[in-house]
Amino acid sequence: MHASKIFTIFLLSLILSACSVFKDKDTIDLNVSAKTLYTQAKKELDSGNYEKAIKRYEALQARYPYGKYSQQAGLELAFAYYKYEEPAPAIAAADRFIKLYPTHPYVDYAYYLKGLADFKDKTNFLERLFNSYDFSDRDPSAALDSFDAFSELVERYPNSDYAEDARLRMAFILESLAVHEIKVAQWYLKIEAYVAAANRAKFVLDNYDRTTSIEDALGLLATVYPKMGLQKLGEDNLRILKLNFPESRYIKGAEKSLAEALAATQASAG
Repeated sequence: MHASKIFTIFLLSLILSACSVFKDKDTIDLNVSAKTLYTQAKKELDSGNYEKAIKRYEALQARYPYGKYSQQAGLELAFAYYKYEEPAPAIAAADRFIKLYPTHPYVDYAYYLKGLADFKDKTNFLERLFNSYDFSDRDPSAALDSFDAFSELVERYPNSDYAEDARLRMAFILESLAVHEIKVAQWYLKIEAYVAAANRAKFVLDNYDRTTSIEDALGLLATVYPKMGLQKLGEDNLRILKLNFPESRYIKGAEKSLAEALAATQASAG
């Protein structure tokens, strides 16, 4: 046999062998009952085999779109996607469940799952926040979406088993969002973009007044306003800073900034 033909046969055998190795052996029998499909999916979910569970829940909903098993599958599918670290489809599944079954006794858990899924994205945001240098381009949208989902849960179902945890996560999100704004303001101050720095610090005062970043915002404003020629605003913020945080680490820097601004004003006047 010609060498080229032998090589071709050998190559084909390798391809067929590879196909058999990588072929998806996780086949699902769609001819079984809804109960059986649900039982199979739940077993995979409880075992931590989230990908297999997802396939079975989706097959159940496609084969039997109505009934109690499909309804329960909708909620558990959202959870499976969340555990499989797929936040977008987890949120989509939770939204679909909320839309289809708004009076379901566990619809509060669907809202909670939405918040958790975005919260996972939010922890990635927080990780970037503290490990990156240039903070000006960070997008906190996942954190805001998570906050909104938890907020809706708390407002609609204040006595839910998940409400207290949602409140704690909301407080944490607000704290981290405030920190984000402060980090950006500090970056702008460092590169002498004073207007941008002041705007970020003021945003914290206006929107995150119940967080621990208020001291940072006041300190930054007391420091940056004199550099913008706004000594009076600098003095006002320094006075408030001293009143509320008499031991603040920002006081000396702010006083120095005011002194330098005053000296510059006097020099230009002389």
